[in-house]
Amino acid sequence: MHEFKLLLLKLHRLLRSRGSDKDDADDLIQEAFLRLQLYCREHQVEHREAFLVRTVLNLASDRRRHRAQVDSVTETLKTLHLTDTIPSTVDVLAARERLHRMKEGLDRLSPRRREVFVLNRIEGYSFPQIAERLGITLSAVEKHAAKALLLMTEWMGAEESEGARQ
Repeated sequence: MHEFKLLLLKLHRLLRSRGSDKDDADDLIQEAFLRLQLYCREHQVEHREAFLVRTVLNLASDRRRHRAQVDSVTETLKTLHLTDTIPSTVDVLAARERLHRMKEGLDRLSPRRREVFVLNRIEGYSFPQIAERLGITLSAVEKHAAKALLLMTEWMGAEESEGARQ
């Protein structure tokens, strides 16, 4: 029993000299004894003290590395500037109003101009693709697109000037 107490004292001193506090040293020594017991189930250990010394030193090193990683992550998290990407209620309401206004503007266009505008500006078709799809000339598509864009720009611009007056 005296040898066991001396071994515990030696392990405590070793760990304390390497920067571990009393509680950490107790935890590391307990873990080392557990590992020794598990290892002895399948292997013969000639120098149990050496096994325990090496094990507590390895465990202490692993714990320091783990704490350094945790500290690094914690510092990184402290310096992160998180932003809320969810639009505010006011922004959502304004966007809905603009969308409603745009739908009203589209309803004011002739069916052909609306079709050309939607195919080009919303669905991404090129003018030649629209001409082929609708069976009209490229020149007609360009004229419809220009007129629709002009009318929609004026219509949406009128909304902005109304909002500025309010």
